[in-house]
Amino acid sequence: MNLVPLDLDRDLDLLHTWVTHPRSHYWGLQGATPARVREEYQKIAGNPHHHAWLGYDDDGTPLFLAETYEPAHSELASHYDVRPGDLGMHVLVAPPAPDLSPKRSGLTSAVFRAVMDFCFADSKVDRVVVEPDVRNEAIARKNAEAGFVEERHIELHDKTARLSFCTRAAYEMSVPHLNPAAFEIANRQLIAKAIAEFSHERLIAPVSLGDDRYEFGQIAFTARRLPMEHWIVDPASLASDGSLDALDFISGLRETLGIPTQLLGTYLEEISATLAGTAWKLTHRRETADELVHADFQTIESAMTEGHPGFVANNGRIGFGLKDHAAFAPEAGKPVRLRWVAVLKSESIFVYDGDERAHYLAEFGDTLDHYERQLRSRGLNPDDYRYLPVHPWQWEHKLAVTFAAEVARRAIVPLDESADRYRAQQSIRTFFNIDRPDRHYVKTAIAVQNMGFMRGLSPKYMQATPPINQWVADVVNGDEELRACGFGVLRELAATGYVGDAYHRTGTPSAYTKMLAALWRESPIPMLAEGERLATMASLVHRDRDGNALATALIRESGVSAAEWVATYFRAYLRPIVHCLLQHDLAFMPHGENLILVLENHVPTRVFMKDIGEEVAVMNDQPLPGEVERIRMITSVELKELALFTDVFDGYLRHLAGILDTDGVLPWADFWALAGDCVREHAKDHPAIATRLDLLRPTFAHSCLNRLQLRNTLQMVDIADQESSLIYAGELENPIA
Repeated sequence: MNLVPLDLDRDLDLLHTWVTHPRSHYWGLQGATPARVREEYQKIAGNPHHHAWLGYDDDGTPLFLAETYEPAHSELASHYDVRPGDLGMHVLVAPPAPDLSPKRSGLTSAVFRAVMDFCFADSKVDRVVVEPDVRNEAIARKNAEAGFVEERHIELHDKTARLSFCTRAAYEMSVPHLNPAAFEIANRQLIAKAIAEFSHERLIAPVSLGDDRYEFGQIAFTARRLPMEHWIVDPASLASDGSLDALDFISGLRETLGIPTQLLGTYLEEISATLAGTAWKLTHRRETADELVHADFQTIESAMTEGHPGFVANNGRIGFGLKDHAAFAPEAGKPVRLRWVAVLKSESIFVYDGDERAHYLAEFGDTLDHYERQLRSRGLNPDDYRYLPVHPWQWEHKLAVTFAAEVARRAIVPLDESADRYRAQQSIRTFFNIDRPDRHYVKTAIAVQNMGFMRGLSPKYMQATPPINQWVADVVNGDEELRACGFGVLRELAATGYVGDAYHRTGTPSAYTKMLAALWRESPIPMLAEGERLATMASLVHRDRDGNALATALIRESGVSAAEWVATYFRAYLRPIVHCLLQHDLAFMPHGENLILVLENHVPTRVFMKDIGEEVAVMNDQPLPGEVERIRMITSVELKELALFTDVFDGYLRHLAGILDTDGVLPWADFWALAGDCVREHAKDHPAIATRLDLLRPTFAHSCLNRLQLRNTLQMVDIADQESSLIYAGELENPIA
């Protein structure tokens, strides 16, 4: 959001509509004519100590009116001892639009914080002063959330007011999402998920009390048990003699869960961060499922309420502070300008099937000239350098400190922020260009611990990433079946990284050798046809704060039957995954966040796979180009089958099937019958490869995800040898057998 000076010639009609609206009765202009409104605000315009501002959303929509004034030159001067650095403030949020468009959830809180940020952006301001009408309880609550403290009631010429103050420190320390109500919900949701997923992985065994009632330890609850040992625990039903505290619940199960003593604190920190993230979303993100049905790609991306559906601690982000979360978390939805550095070509790598400078020109246009002039102004030759995007957090917390020696000797040269604005995606370190959506995603390294991994990028590892992506894309594009399904991959086309530091010179891989690298991935926007729109596949297992599922809303809005909707989705998603496995021994990591759905009339008709370089495997001995050899994984037939059973059935579709069954949209058995039909139809169409794997076997090995994170929350698996890292807990019934 941004604020600009109010312009009466431009803004009078809008201003009049706002201040005379019944909801604005505390503003004191009910029934005023446009001429009267102009007169009032001309007084402000002529007062050097009082200013009016119009606030806009990032898309240019007018959202609010704000006023700032100097208390020493106002009526307040006779009511308290004005301090240097005091600034008065009023704010009015735009009333609901007359076209009955959906109310934007969380708007008032977002506007209030935008105005407070604006006030404190002036370094001379130490304290904000407000004097709302004592009858206005709603604004009093917003004031308290932001750190205001009421001093006393005072009599002004037009009202009895609450004289209240907020210091800069109080505002910076205000955490409106960390409140008892939000944390109670967050604790209930996390404990319910922990019971469900730990039971699914056979780590705990709740006792049945009959009639869908169960008990585990001190907690009684209601749950539905579906095949595949899928539990759906009702958070509202949790009852205990003590408090429902997720941290105590987890720590009390340390031995049962097998958490190493030395890693218990780390896992609990990820649990705590997950709780705080949930509370933040409950407080600030209030889009309903019905609203998201019609939302744009990035609104859906930022509205997701949790990460991976199977992991209990899935929102750790250890390293982010409060300001970092507000600035860089995907759910914050804030525009981010990436930082850019120049690095010596002789001490870095760049991989791209094309001209390097042409790549930079395509990505940031005239800004390249600005960066080259920056280098020349320091007596450096631009021909000696290449350009690398950096996450702002990484620059502040790591690069300027951890790589201080390289910055000092001009091997790394800080430049400027990007001209384009980006939005963080669910993976935290990947950014979508919102100013030029046709330009590539940018994926940066960030030394933040999240869901069992430090989110770095290895320059050495990424040297093979563009060739791997191109090889996979060639396989996909050259396959008639995959083309018929509309299946596509978003290639990671270019990669770069710095390797000239002491950490690389030791020859020992570590988190420090993964701190300064980046890659560029294709945007799906140029690949859309008329009438198509995009959504992360993670959205299909999303429920809003009221428990309403987006998948259910999409099916309802599509106008087709649930069975037809799911069958179409399976043809777009499941059939290509099966075909890649049977025809090419090619396995992806096809969970929700790694796929982008293409929707037509709210029905998924095709998909894009992404994160190819790190999460693809060729499971045979076919000839591969040397630079692609890294993705070869010779393994057993049973493990090949788990690429479908674990990664697709258990890791993702189990959750979607549970949602549709619970919502009464499509019974569990019917959902899996459609999945089975999809697999069998593929076998009928491709009999020569149908028997290569037994996808209709009665059971499959139960590979457990949470057990991996519980065993080592710092690194769940060895990326170079994932097979040996897996943990099993017996077998699960194959739902399509």
